Amino acid sequence: MASIHQLQRIATQVRRDILRQVHAVNSGHPGGSLGCTDFLTALYFHTLKHTPVPFEMDGNGQDLFFLSNGHISPVFYSVLSRSGYFPVDELKTFRKLNSRLQGHPTTHEKLPGVRMASGSLGQGLSVAIGAALSKKLNNDNTLVYTLHGDGELQEGQIWEAAMYAAAKKVDNLIATVDANGQQIDGSTDHVLNLGSLEAKWQAFGWDVLHMDGNNMESVVSTLETAKSHTGKGKPVVILMKTEMGSGVDFMMGSHKWHGVAPNDEQLAKGLAQLEETLGDY
Repeated sequence: MASIHQLQRIATQVRRDILRQVHAVNSGHPGGSLGCTDFLTALYFHTLKHTPVPFEMDGNGQDLFFLSNGHISPVFYSVLSRSGYFPVDELKTFRKLNSRLQGHPTTHEKLPGVRMASGSLGQGLSVAIGAALSKKLNNDNTLVYTLHGDGELQEGQIWEAAMYAAAKKVDNLIATVDANGQQIDGSTDHVLNLGSLEAKWQAFGWDVLHMDGNNMESVVSTLETAKSHTGKGKPVVILMKTEMGSGVDFMMGSHKWHGVAPNDEQLAKGLAQLEETLGDY
């Protein structure tokens, strides 16, 4: 289990991986990936009970994670590779023809670590609920985790799933919402105001926690707290405050970096802010 300092160093390298993947093909989603880096690093290198090799699709006896906002695949691929699911060198193939690392994760490429296709927003919570109920039927006491974008919560299926999870007491489920306030067309307040997310999730019967998603200590401690809230009759949701583009100053806080790749000059500027800690691929 990695220490806070080790997790911070891993996260720095993951941010380098994100920039380099997206720049290499002039395509991808760096903003949300950078914002969620600390969360996914802490999850895979500290919190999650998982076995990268051999990878088994059913995940019996392991914690499962489902990435619902699949466009932030650069951070997901980096963390999966850095935690041992597939060779780090494979990051060079991101978004290329015949690569297993497509722009949105899919399952037919048989990429270890990916258990659902997540190109269409709004579906991950439903899938996770099914997995969590399966674990209950199998007397498997491990947990199911998900990650969602706040803009994704504008999808109706999310709230159908949220209602179902509470009604059926799916209390082995921890969902996290990346509340960065940004989506592809602007701020969430401007595109379709979400109101009070805390009030909404509470009204739907969930146990609600808050987390600073760009502070590693907060991420680790909140995930541990969330685990302690499972098994008590309610699903758990973490409202995670992040900043889009976190770690790269000229990308931070702007929806314009939702799906735009850095050019050569911007890549160099971004990498200069991020120490190479584990070695570039």
